[in-house]
Amino acid sequence: MAEHILIVDDEVEVADLLELYLSNEGYEIFKFYQGKEALECVEQERIDLALLDLMLPDIDGFQLCRTIRKEHYFPIIMLTAKVEDVDKINGLMLGADDYMTKPFNPLEVVARVKTQLRRYHSYNGKESGQKEHLQPSGRNQEELEIRGLRINKRTHQSTLYEKNLDLTPLEFSILWYLCSHQGEVVSSEELFEAVWKEKYLDHNNTVMAHIRRIREKMKDSYRNQKFIRTVWGVGYTIEK
Repeated sequence: MAEHILIVDDEVEVADLLELYLSNEGYEIFKFYQGKEALECVEQERIDLALLDLMLPDIDGFQLCRTIRKEHYFPIIMLTAKVEDVDKINGLMLGADDYMTKPFNPLEVVARVKTQLRRYHSYNGKESGQKEHLQPSGRNQEELEIRGLRINKRTHQSTLYEKNLDLTPLEFSILWYLCSHQGEVVSSEELFEAVWKEKYLDHNNTVMAHIRRIREKMKDSYRNQKFIRTVWGVGYTIEK
């Protein structure tokens, strides 16, 4: 069954180009030039991934991303002509999984789409995958429990004090990696390359933005960090 890709961009040439390249890869495309029509599609159709332009004529991409994330957890890639870090961080804070700045190479977009879909399906049990090699610190376990936080890799479910944590696949992957390395300090570089499967670049704020969003969902105060603790100049850790 073909995977469904949602494209939302008011630049007709960009939207058409993305549709052409992704259709050639076998994806079924839902293409819109306005956000409200796209939201109607999300509620009526099965969507596996969305490409959202930041600047839309009716509602901006930030609002569109925020609305989608209230009910859906499929990957979202933001597309924008803006290059400021604050725009990127805002998108990631609202639940976007990746961010691309125009102009971009359509082949790179295709590659990013494939990466996000592979990760999404993997963490939702849609791929069989290979068995993990046994590793220390419980990394071969399927479920971990840390001070009221329970996280299950097989079912992709996480609860905190028996209440569900609504994490995106990317957020789940980050939290699982930190939990499975409990007691260790994980650098931003290590975390990024382990989760995103891409080379880490200096001044990359992606990890920081996602950590902050996970903390908000866990009600983990930045000033009183109970679970994910920042080790300044080094990285992040979940203490034993």
